[in-house]
Amino acid sequence: MVYGYIRVSTEKQTLENQRFEIEQFCKAKDMKVDRWIEETISGTKSPDKRRLGALLNEIKEGDVIIATEISRFGRTLFMVMQILNICLERGSRVWTIRDNYRLGDDIQSKVLAFAFGLSAEIERNFISQRTKEALARKKEEGVVLGRKVGSKNSKLKLDGKEDRIVSMMRRGVSQMAISRKLEVNRGTLAKFVEERRLKEFVKVKGVRPSQYYEKYGWDLSHLQNWPSENTKV
Repeated sequence: MVYGYIRVSTEKQTLENQRFEIEQFCKAKDMKVDRWIEETISGTKSPDKRRLGALLNEIKEGDVIIATEISRFGRTLFMVMQILNICLERGSRVWTIRDNYRLGDDIQSKVLAFAFGLSAEIERNFISQRTKEALARKKEEGVVLGRKVGSKNSKLKLDGKEDRIVSMMRRGVSQMAISRKLEVNRGTLAKFVEERRLKEFVKVKGVRPSQYYEKYGWDLSHLQNWPSENTKV
């Protein structure tokens, strides 16, 4: 499969010039782009936060990614090397037009893959060392590291799913089955149910947790007097 990758940094820039250039290149090579990946985002952003990240997860052996130039993949050498290394490990080829890069199944590409992997490992070691040094320095300065005792994440994985959980509990669905449906550990679900006191909502029909929380917050003293004509779960 042939992918055409196009990226610009701002809305003021146009994707069409890159698309035209790739189309002309493919025409000369008697090739056809099967799928276009277009995005308007800074090249400094991690591939995981870009459509490029999804593409890197999809590519297979024999696939080709074509871009106008190598800088379309990223704005730092380390990021570009990581991306190219992923492609080489998957057996995919990367072609760029302006700077004439051809990464594929040849000895030159294998040498580059080794260099990319070695560079990435060295960089990871540097980052790890810098992190350790920074933490040691903070500790010497008397800074308390880590999360404060008793603090919790403000956002939980099950936040916003109270209505769905209560609805299933009212139908007699076990917590084990609910945890599987929501793809969480049973203990995580049990703790969430207890902290949000969702069993109290199960006892009172016609009450939607999200609707109640919006009006009264976490104070459940009004729960028994909630009008039965409210929207049911």
